[in-house]
Amino acid sequence: MTALPRGDDPPGSPRSWGGTVAPSPPLLPLTPAPGAAPLRRMIAAQAALEMRTLLRNGEQLLLTLVIPLLLLVAFGLEPLVNLGAGMPRIDFLTPGIIALAVMSTAFTSQAIATGFERRYGVLKRLGATPLSRTGLISAKTATVITVELLQGALIVLLALAIGWQPNASAAAIVVAPLLILLGTAAFSGLGLLMAGTLRAEATLAAANLVYIVLLGVGGVIFPLARFPAAARPVLELLPTGALSTGLRSVLQQGAVFPAGNIATLLVWAVVAIALAARTFKWD
Repeated sequence: MTALPRGDDPPGSPRSWGGTVAPSPPLLPLTPAPGAAPLRRMIAAQAALEMRTLLRNGEQLLLTLVIPLLLLVAFGLEPLVNLGAGMPRIDFLTPGIIALAVMSTAFTSQAIATGFERRYGVLKRLGATPLSRTGLISAKTATVITVELLQGALIVLLALAIGWQPNASAAAIVVAPLLILLGTAAFSGLGLLMAGTLRAEATLAAANLVYIVLLGVGGVIFPLARFPAAARPVLELLPTGALSTGLRSVLQQGAVFPAGNIATLLVWAVVAIALAARTFKWD
């Protein structure tokens, strides 16, 4: 069937020249397709943001990078501490400074930063996004590991330049990273536990206080053998004592698998992470 032309039809239309009129398809509105990005992309984006924030914060850079290097140089070159007979000073200090770097990044820096993010409502806003609590913790963990890799490279290079001579077995390639990983998990759990339960000002004070105390009694700079015999078993059960002692036994004494230190760090990691996950508050 053809349609007769009509005067009110525009030129070139089917009705104007008698062509067959085809029904026009209905115009449907564009349907939105909401949905969150894949979890790995969200974690990567948040980790990149965490890293940029850290690199712009001079106080955190001082805590995580500058202080461990200064302590390594100061105590490694000058006889400020009597280590007694045994291994050279730089050989004793290097594993302890690595343990200190792990604590400063995974515990102190992360606790303070997270505490103030919670105070200023950053975490509350993140809680309203598709980024889950697991994703946020994963992003922060990725940032911590990246910073620790940078710290470890700088400490090792500086220690070798000063005269560090490691005495490790082939197993140290696996065992030393395992100790650092467990130490990171333990300190991260403690840092998030503190930041997720205390006020920001209390977290700032408590994190710095714990940092100083563990620096003194954690076997980082002062040998645990210098402390009273009754206190040594307790100090070795501290996460800093377990990490520094374990790294020293692996890197300087040729130990293959310091089971006691690994078990201590594992218990700290499991308990701290479980408590942090249970008690952490977004605001």
